[in-house]
Amino acid sequence: MDIVEGSWNVQDKIEEKAGKIGKGKFGRILKMARKPDKEEFRKTLLIVIAGILLIGGLGFLIMWLWDNVPAYFSVI
Repeated sequence: MDIVEGSWNVQDKIEEKAGKIGKGKFGRILKMARKPDKEEFRKTLLIVIAGILLIGGLGFLIMWLWDNVPAYFSVI
């Protein structure tokens, strides 16, 4: 088999898999999916930003405690 036939076979396999995208077990989910409107996107974005800030703040607090609290107790 030469390289042209091999590439045609690969291309056929890719096209066969792409044709099944909307028909498998996830097809119903893809058909129901829609683009969010501006208000829904804005609310989702605010929740994600709040979560990132909360987790980042918690990580910073843990790092600060890890660096400063043991030094405080070793002086006593």
